[in-house]
Amino acid sequence: MKSIPAEILQQNIKYLDLLSRSFPNVTAAVEEVVNLKAILNLPKGTEHFLTDIHGEAEAFNHVMQNASGAIRRKVSEELSSTVSTDDLEELTTLIYYPREKLELIKAEKKANLTNWYELTIYRLVRVARATASKYTRSKVRKLLPKNFAYIMEELLQEDEHRFNKKDYYSEIIKSLVEYGRADLFIIELSEVIKKCTIDHLHIIGDIFDRGPSPHKVMDTLMAQNSLDIQWGNHDILWMGAAAGCRACVATAIRIALRYSNIDAIEDGYGISLLPLVSFAQHVYKDDPCTRFMPKVNDKKPFDVDAELLAKMHKAISIIQFKVEENIIEQNPAYNMEHRRLLRTLNPTAGTVEIEGKTYPLNDTSFPTIDPAHQTALTGEEQHLIDTLTNTFATSEKLKQHVRFLYAKGSMYRRYNDNLLFHACLLLNEDGSFKQKEIDGAVYYGRSLMDKYDQMAREAYFSGQNADFLWFLWCNQDSTLFGKTKMTTFERYFIDDKETHKEPSSPYYKLMEQDDGTLAARILKEFGLSGNAHIVNGHTPVKVAKGESPIKAGGKLLVIDGGFSKAYQKTTGIAGYTLTYNSYGMTLISHHPFESVDKVLREGFDIESTKEVIETLVERKRVADTDTGADMKEKINNLEMLISAYNKGILKQQD
Repeated sequence: MKSIPAEILQQNIKYLDLLSRSFPNVTAAVEEVVNLKAILNLPKGTEHFLTDIHGEAEAFNHVMQNASGAIRRKVSEELSSTVSTDDLEELTTLIYYPREKLELIKAEKKANLTNWYELTIYRLVRVARATASKYTRSKVRKLLPKNFAYIMEELLQEDEHRFNKKDYYSEIIKSLVEYGRADLFIIELSEVIKKCTIDHLHIIGDIFDRGPSPHKVMDTLMAQNSLDIQWGNHDILWMGAAAGCRACVATAIRIALRYSNIDAIEDGYGISLLPLVSFAQHVYKDDPCTRFMPKVNDKKPFDVDAELLAKMHKAISIIQFKVEENIIEQNPAYNMEHRRLLRTLNPTAGTVEIEGKTYPLNDTSFPTIDPAHQTALTGEEQHLIDTLTNTFATSEKLKQHVRFLYAKGSMYRRYNDNLLFHACLLLNEDGSFKQKEIDGAVYYGRSLMDKYDQMAREAYFSGQNADFLWFLWCNQDSTLFGKTKMTTFERYFIDDKETHKEPSSPYYKLMEQDDGTLAARILKEFGLSGNAHIVNGHTPVKVAKGESPIKAGGKLLVIDGGFSKAYQKTTGIAGYTLTYNSYGMTLISHHPFESVDKVLREGFDIESTKEVIETLVERKRVADTDTGADMKEKINNLEMLISAYNKGILKQQD
């Protein structure tokens, strides 16, 4: 150990005194240093990157269960030389969905169930041992269920082929079967395998959107051991709704009604839409609202009358447009005057003026719009949106989920030489960072992302300026939106499709053309260099048209998860995920997921294609990661503590 001068120790004496409470003597400190130095030489854990889940809980859950094919590969590597293909399929599916698969197997194999249990547990232990081999006993122990912790630790750490251990090992398995604990043991061990396969999860935005079950996705994420989240524009919309922004509340409800998915609102978060039902039935009773008929997903039957959904859809859309225009009027710094379209609405003439051009409307029924005060809410509308906003803000389940998004989430994340953010950075057409003035100060690049992050947190936790979260949802200067305007009004009320276009921010065109120079400059702005990568979501990759997810000379990876079925015809696939283990980075493209039932009964799995992005010359160790850097700092501090003890600067305790 290097000698540390006494003056350095004295400069850090307050911190060392605090550290001594955890490590009261040289023996305790040395033991921790030895442990940390050993961990630094272990292989780095596997990172799993997913994005754009869009509320599609079933498809998301399957990708989580199979770890983008990593579980299947691990089973094959460990057992393919001795186990038949059919048995490998059965075992893989069992790991994915142990409870459901066990019920099917028990119905099929009643006669030979005891033998099947013993053989299956033996095979599962082999797979578990392989997945856990890169971790310390201490880390694995923390992943084990309390009810089987001792037994599992014995099985995972022992080699049944060692002298005097084979009978011991076999007796444990036989006893589990004999005393009726095999099912629960298989279920718990399958979960351990999945936890060991993926060390850390990255969710790069858009958990929420048109899908039916974002609340179920959130529940799954909250059960993960280690993850981070980069907020997407749809996430920030729901965060804004929970913060009490009326425009965000109206928009979240409108999107749910547009795609006939109100289960998340009503069942998932306990938010009643009955006030909207009553309002829509009364105010729009004579309006067929044909332009607002909901879109049907997967031929899903409507739980309620489609015409009623259409009336609710139109009612909340008009309220949304009104409250948005009020936000724009109250916040001139948002520079969105050109989006105040209700001011130029002429229901009598059946026209609206947009950016100096007049367009015919395809719908002129506006029973709540006063020609003298186009953007004013009626008394009923005001009461309705206030009621709905209050129910969003007071939903305990939504509050729990949004607080988790704030705790684990951010505008961007640097992690192990990768820069993760959902959509884009603000750039000028020449590739320079676009400057943004906020409260008299100028921000750009990383400083702007940091400022937006701070303002997003303040908007929720201070209860002030919740409308800023709406800014992040749809403003041309939002790094989560990535477009120059959101043409929601035009898509509903104007047939001319030219008005529907939403031009992308310069970032996308520039990165598409980049040879790696711009990407390197962006990475440098965030303190990264060398083999670092940018990982984005947000934009579906149109594989069917020859588009590649690998851009900017290999420095940008776009992995829109493709979970939203609406995009799959456009993209030609069901999106991408990314894994990064000790051997390198691998991009995985997926075909659409059909159903859990098909996985259970037919062994169907998502077909995936691997593309190796980067193979490391030397296997990456924990020492080469961000976690390793933290450990090295801790080792340095502990060595100072040991020196302080040895030099008599601090007293040792027994």
